[in-house]
Amino acid sequence: MNTSWTPLIKAALPGIAASVLLALGAPAQASLITLSTGFSAAGPLGSAAAYKSTVEAAVASPTTGYGSMTLSSFDNISNHGLFGSNSNVAFDFTVSFNVDAVDAGLWEFRAGVDFGRGGAMFLDGVALGFKSNDMWWNGSYSNPSQYFDYSAVLGAGNHVLSIYGLEGCCDGNQQAQFRNTGAFTTFSATDGNNPIPEPATLGLLGLGLLGLAGSRRKA
Repeated sequence: MNTSWTPLIKAALPGIAASVLLALGAPAQASLITLSTGFSAAGPLGSAAAYKSTVEAAVASPTTGYGSMTLSSFDNISNHGLFGSNSNVAFDFTVSFNVDAVDAGLWEFRAGVDFGRGGAMFLDGVALGFKSNDMWWNGSYSNPSQYFDYSAVLGAGNHVLSIYGLEGCCDGNQQAQFRNTGAFTTFSATDGNNPIPEPATLGLLGLGLLGLAGSRRKA
């Protein structure tokens, strides 16, 4: 390589990098997990829609002891550990993630929760199911009545998993996981649910570099 091209390439690299990141949908950080909590003394409810509306109303105006934040991992999560309050908690978890074409197909989701007054799970705005019994998984997926476990066929693209719940007292640690093949993986900022660069994108990058070299030869 002609070393006289080096200054030109160095000057162009930031723009090339920015274009590639934009093409890849950056700054993608795998699954984006958010939690919002609020006060609610509501008891067990009769439908997934009722849990959704009740929780959303509660978290809309959080008071002391409740709050909102982005989570790096959906594991060992409790309201008292994050915001202070240990009772009458409404939970609103949202997980935004991407499925690439290779992984499109049947996915399974499970969530170990502490929802003493029940809760519901939604995928892309559609209810997967709800439970109104006292749910406390206590770190074990041995009792199906104590956690959520649902499956759905997902196409390539972006998806949103939402979990709503109500806890009366003494909320414990919670977790949510997924799998499409193999073992369950905990949702996190490093879970690998990133968009995969398409061949066309990589081809454009190569053409850009060739064009840069060609313009230097003509100079």
